[in-house]
Amino acid sequence: MLLREEEIVEEKNSLLKTKEKQDHRLKKNKHFSYIYRKGKRKSTKNLTLFIVPSRYRVFKIGISVNKKIGKANVRNKLKRRIREIVRKDNLPKNYYNYIILTREGAQELSFEELRLQLKDLFL
Repeated sequence: MLLREEEIVEEKNSLLKTKEKQDHRLKKNKHFSYIYRKGKRKSTKNLTLFIVPSRYRVFKIGISVNKKIGKANVRNKLKRRIREIVRKDNLPKNYYNYIILTREGAQELSFEELRLQLKDLFL
């Protein structure tokens, strides 16, 4: 009986490992600071992109939305839109780290206008 329970636990663990999703988010303040200091900057009217080469085979991306943009629900909506555009359009390239910085007025952009500005930044 005990052996069967161990097999079930091992099977669950192996399933979890195969379904593991790769996380492409920058989270630590020191990583943001490094990219702000060393990164190359590209700007549009409402967005700024900082780019730094990475040592690894994946990209990392961070999104920074200033409190001047609005309340938390407005800032979170803007971040969700940016993440979705980046995910659907496959904008980032491997071997780079990115930070997308938003400016005032970005919350008023439609989804398509935001998509066009992001494409301009990444190309």
